[in-house]
Amino acid sequence: MSIDALFEQLKHPNPHLRDRAMWELAELEDETIIPRLMSALDEDNTTYRRAAVKTLGAVGPETIPPLVEAMLNSENVTVRGSAVKALAQVAICYPEIPFLEAGLQGLAKALNDLNPVVNIAAVMALGEIGSTQAFDILLNTFETTDNIALSVAIANAFGSIKDTRGAEVLQKIIDDESVEGYVRESAVSALSRLELVMKNQLPDR
Repeated sequence: MSIDALFEQLKHPNPHLRDRAMWELAELEDETIIPRLMSALDEDNTTYRRAAVKTLGAVGPETIPPLVEAMLNSENVTVRGSAVKALAQVAICYPEIPFLEAGLQGLAKALNDLNPVVNIAAVMALGEIGSTQAFDILLNTFETTDNIALSVAIANAFGSIKDTRGAEVLQKIIDDESVEGYVRESAVSALSRLELVMKNQLPDR
């Protein structure tokens, strides 16, 4: 199937056909693919835009530099939000590859984006990356932000990152009466989830 035909298939209503086209495109060595996918990040066709986001993730770490550029510099919030989600997809598709420092630093800056479509998605992306560096970035932001929605999202992310400090940080949030009530409630829920995950990961005796 030609590259043009594969791009058309990314618009198909059948998710299995979209996924097949996604992986076929990801395996092709063609310098036009990444720019074409990047140009779809503000598509009105939601199916196509989401497929382009997933495909950029499937292509791999080489998409991180242009995604960071779009995430930090585009004036279009749809492009910025789609770029963040594509970075998360890179982490999902390639969990065994350490996430590029440029990507981590870009997401750290995106946490300060004024639009919640971008900053909340950046929290989720860092949660997917789940590295010690990603945890540190989220913790630093949690300790310095006055954005309650962002704080709630970060508390929830702490409940999913496999970092030994997660439970300690969440308990500290819960015990701190100066923390906004809804944030503390989110930390309680996140800690319960984290404890359940950790319990399920214990080896059988």
